[in-house]
Amino acid sequence: MSAAVPTDEIYQRYLQKAISEINELGDEIGRAGDETHVPVLGSGHPLADVFLLKYEPKPSEVQEGVAFYGRAGQALLKSLQRLRVDPMSVYGTNCLKFAGQEPTEAMPWLTQELHIVQPKLLVLMGEPTVEFTNAIKFPLSDPVDPAIEGLQRFTATVEALVVPDIDAALDEAPAKTAFWNAFKALGPWWQELPPY
Repeated sequence: MSAAVPTDEIYQRYLQKAISEINELGDEIGRAGDETHVPVLGSGHPLADVFLLKYEPKPSEVQEGVAFYGRAGQALLKSLQRLRVDPMSVYGTNCLKFAGQEPTEAMPWLTQELHIVQPKLLVLMGEPTVEFTNAIKFPLSDPVDPAIEGLQRFTATVEALVVPDIDAALDEAPAKTAFWNAFKALGPWWQELPPY
């Protein structure tokens, strides 16, 4: 007769598996790069509740090799703090893992990332990101409508939130306001999450 495994031990096993799988995916993406195609990897918690996704890496991200490095990442951290969302429950990545990459090459990697992280909320930044996500035809997913404000179904266990592209929203006040007005829906969603 075996004893029941404590819940936190089960979570630790899932976490170790996710860390291992994310590292393997990072190695695979890294091997696909070269001197002219520097890989930009996702960052954050490998079992995050919130999955931030934007279309392509910017120069600061390419320089560091990390998604959301630079101004966009700082703006998002401030926004998460203002909404009282734990940044340790967030994972962020780009659809394209290299600047100028062919979208069809990157689609399998995003599918893998979504399978590994298993988020509860997918935040899609900008219409190209929505189109890319719909094109991967994630198993049992509904197409995301870029015109719908607020939350919508992505799969039975994952909701989607469409917001403007964070990179395009950093320099003009109206664009910042539009981003914030869409992104702030994350706050009430986060507050309603069960505490387990």
